[in-house]
Amino acid sequence: MSAISHHVPDAMLAAYAAGNLPHAFAVTVASHVSLCGQCRVALGAHQAVGGAVLEDTPVVAVSSSLKDDIFAQLDAPFTPEPVHERNGIFPGPVMEALKGREPQWKTLGMGVRQDILSADTNGSVRLLYIPPGQAVPDHSHNGLELTLVLQGSFSDETGRFGVGDLEIADEHLEHTPVADDGAPCICLAATDARLRFRALVPRLLQPLFRI
Repeated sequence: MSAISHHVPDAMLAAYAAGNLPHAFAVTVASHVSLCGQCRVALGAHQAVGGAVLEDTPVVAVSSSLKDDIFAQLDAPFTPEPVHERNGIFPGPVMEALKGREPQWKTLGMGVRQDILSADTNGSVRLLYIPPGQAVPDHSHNGLELTLVLQGSFSDETGRFGVGDLEIADEHLEHTPVADDGAPCICLAATDARLRFRALVPRLLQPLFRI
């Protein structure tokens, strides 16, 4: 894997460390961190700071009923969730979102495929498969879009993104990502709002594809 050039911004790492990112973004950041030593070190620093702040926080008394509820939950039977390891190009957090299964690709046209891992009112996270040379329709954004490359690479108006690179697009960016030559580009894409497509056909198909 070539050197990673596009990283998680420090403020977003801090939000992730504090547990304040929406699920779709948290999956994407966790996947990038699993591939990127630089961001893994930075995340560790944020977690250490958070631990120090917690230790310095004054103790707050709780009611006896709340204390009883907490102890009751601690005594309840616990079934741990399965831990999913990396599988091929898919990091552990992606396999967790896939629940250990293989991607179930659904066509979007022109060879582009997707597998929606989760989607709700707070956003969505999906895998995208883009054949070499194929473009994603020109679009801008109503919110944030995080795109993490897992295989191959793509290029757009802002540069080239290879394996492990994370592109962060906001409402100020209008772009047309194109998969580079070589292996098909497989990405993990997370959004907190619907995209804004310029062309009519993608706009008409947008409710069907939930993107």
